[in-house]
Amino acid sequence: MKRREFLKTSLVASTLAGLGPAGLSASATEPKSGGKQEYYEWRVYRLKSAANYDLLHAYLEKAAIPMLNRIGVKTVGAFTEIDPKDGPAVHTLRAYPSLDVFAAVNTRGNADLDFLKAGAEYLISPKSNPAFERIDCWLMQAFAGMPNLELPAYCREKKPRIFEVRTYESHSELKALKKVVMFNEGEIDVMREVGLGPIFYGQVLIGSNLPHLTYMVSAENQEAHKKHWDAFKAHPTWDKLKNDPQYADTVSKIVNRFLVPTAYSQI
Repeated sequence: MKRREFLKTSLVASTLAGLGPAGLSASATEPKSGGKQEYYEWRVYRLKSAANYDLLHAYLEKAAIPMLNRIGVKTVGAFTEIDPKDGPAVHTLRAYPSLDVFAAVNTRGNADLDFLKAGAEYLISPKSNPAFERIDCWLMQAFAGMPNLELPAYCREKKPRIFEVRTYESHSELKALKKVVMFNEGEIDVMREVGLGPIFYGQVLIGSNLPHLTYMVSAENQEAHKKHWDAFKAHPTWDKLKNDPQYADTVSKIVNRFLVPTAYSQI
């Protein structure tokens, strides 16, 4: 075997070994809690700056969310961005118990007379006055380390709260998987411990800018959120994880957004 081919083969073999049964144990086996991993849809309704948002908000509150709840999507979040990076938008999170429920949304929604009646104005909005400019969607699978959506007390009680959504892009599909392992092997536990209030962690299966993962953390206010992040950065477990060679170069780009819930959000 030529030297170049040998080196290439050795490099691939060592990388795959690190992502084999041991390296992917937390994400390839059953979730730690024993629960079934959920699927998440992150849906962003893009809006024109001069548009009237009342129609979209009314549709989400009175038609879409009640319909989703009826078919088994028990928790739906709706948010606006504090400082929009890409123009005005309404961000929504749908937590599906299975892919079957995800696949059934359109069929069952179109047969739901209450949904069609409550959402009629939105659904038949004219081209001259559309309810949105475009919709972007990403489908995700929950991490094994946190297979189900979690809501801190201030979310369940609908107290003042803020959310940070973070997206980690990777230059390699294998490295993207390794970053999921890093979360499952300790990063999620540290975030819980320091009070970052994790809501969900999702490996993105379908959508733009792949490969990447997305997760959401929360706090009662931005000051508390900053303190929690400072505690995370100083935590010895995080220091050990970030300096572990097996997790090197797993993230190539980070995008974060700060969100606040709408009045009708279930998160």
